[in-house]
Amino acid sequence: MFKKIPFLTNGVSVDRDKIRDIALKHALINAVKFNGKASMNAVISKVFAEDPSLRSMAKEVAQVVKEVIDYVNSLSIDEQRNLLLSKWPEALGERKVESYRKGIEDLPPLPNDSKYEVMTLRFAPNPDFVLHLGSARPAIINYAYKLKYEGLGKKVKFILRFEDTDPRTKRPLPEAYEAIKEDLRWLGIKWDEEYVQSDRMGIYYEIAKKILERGGAYVAAKGSDCTPDDWKRSKVTGKPCKNRDADPSINLELFDRMLEGRYKEGEAVMVIKTNLQHPDPSVRDWVAMRIIDTTKYPHPRVGSRYIVWPTYNFSVSIDDHLMGITHILRAQEHSVNTTKQSFVYTHMGWEQPEAIHFGRLKIVGMTLSKTKLKALGIKWDDIRLPTLAGLRNRGIQPEAIWNIILQVGIKPTDATISSANLFAENRKIIEPRANRYMAVIDPVKVIIEGVNEELTARLPMHPSFPDRGFREITLKSIDSKVTVFISKLDYEKAGIGSVIRLMELMNIEVINKDGNTLIARIHSKDLESAKRVNAPIIQWVPPDGLSIRVVRPENLRLINDVGLAEPAVEQVTSGEIVQFMRYGFVKKIERDRFVYVHD
Repeated sequence: MFKKIPFLTNGVSVDRDKIRDIALKHALINAVKFNGKASMNAVISKVFAEDPSLRSMAKEVAQVVKEVIDYVNSLSIDEQRNLLLSKWPEALGERKVESYRKGIEDLPPLPNDSKYEVMTLRFAPNPDFVLHLGSARPAIINYAYKLKYEGLGKKVKFILRFEDTDPRTKRPLPEAYEAIKEDLRWLGIKWDEEYVQSDRMGIYYEIAKKILERGGAYVAAKGSDCTPDDWKRSKVTGKPCKNRDADPSINLELFDRMLEGRYKEGEAVMVIKTNLQHPDPSVRDWVAMRIIDTTKYPHPRVGSRYIVWPTYNFSVSIDDHLMGITHILRAQEHSVNTTKQSFVYTHMGWEQPEAIHFGRLKIVGMTLSKTKLKALGIKWDDIRLPTLAGLRNRGIQPEAIWNIILQVGIKPTDATISSANLFAENRKIIEPRANRYMAVIDPVKVIIEGVNEELTARLPMHPSFPDRGFREITLKSIDSKVTVFISKLDYEKAGIGSVIRLMELMNIEVINKDGNTLIARIHSKDLESAKRVNAPIIQWVPPDGLSIRVVRPENLRLINDVGLAEPAVEQVTSGEIVQFMRYGFVKKIERDRFVYVHD
């Protein structure tokens, strides 16, 4: 893959393969994250961060990094991802779904499951936005059933299908296709086959002509015996317009004219025959094909190549049949679509899949409306949003999302949860993983007088896991004084004469509060003495603490909490979640920047 060219720095042989390996990892991560193109500056900074000793040979390292980036950028994004997964699978946050088994076995059996030798399930998002908690639900439910039945020895296929045949009202976003796949991978969902409906237009035209030939559909077109206005009136009056019962050859000719571009948008539609007396007007003779002016509304993938586009119910009916879908699990709002689609199956002589509908998922305090989320004008991976990308960046774990979705299950009634429910599930997962550190927000100086010795605090990385070890913080006395910092909130609570315990260090008695400085003296050192006077235990940070900024989402606002953290926090790796004691769980973004996860 690369040339084997050793080099010397100051007469010392450098392990070029080691540098290349580090660079390859970070180049692949950067490329996959940013649409297949790795950035030189981003990669080289990651290389130096992983091995600071390489900074002394920056010029030589840059040569290797450039060589690696040129190679990585020559690969397709799928090749980049496969290489990254083969060498560093943890880098993409890929999850093993076996850890989500809890709750899968409790899912009720699907109807007529024994009837099918191979069960085929699907997740079919519209790429007009990324996934959020609501739209992730059918993905998780369908994939959970795949796991359930595979565990029972059944052969199950899972299909990912992008439904992107409405370039006007539900215009696909070019970047959403890959973003949705990234969301699914993060959830641990793997698909066996992948389809994009805009690649299948010829198939929809072929089936449309077959239905017209069979007399199962007709065309309402300007200048014909049945105009679009006539068709609309027939839905109200129940009296068919003339083309409905015309010879199929007439409607086939009108359809060909649609394909040839002889009609403008709104001047012709192909309509599926249903029941003009159906109690639901939306079911009566619904539109299967319509004209969209793609010179005005070009499709992001196929441009203006097509002007005749299938509606949702028509394309879905065809694809579900041709892809062998046996069970459709989707929201209750689609129950009327199941009825509409039944007419396509009847006209074509196909067997309709089993349909299971579950209620909406509502989350108190979060909007799951794609229209409203897009209208906010906030990038979809913003930590304020309930998108999977936003939750991922915030520090929510995929296991927590699985757990809460499986708890809700597939009940036909609507389900309501709160963000607190999600955070509670997430807390169960990250609490045992997150090491503990001290940090103070809005720091206030504390001068402790009468200290004539060096003081050392020994703090566990996690109180429940002593095997993770300890860290020590040493304070040196200068002029019989030591200085620490506490939070402004603790400063305001401290009254003159009160006793406070500085965690794992000593107990101090407040002598005076001078502006933004607290003056104190040693009261005692042992914990028992603190308990006897009900002294509160608070965090503190030494003078050489790390200045930090924590970005905290509050509804749609971002609040910046500024403070100090103990020096050991600098060793926390980027992306790691830790707990700032008595503050909450935080995720490290950069050296001194964190994101607030939750309390």
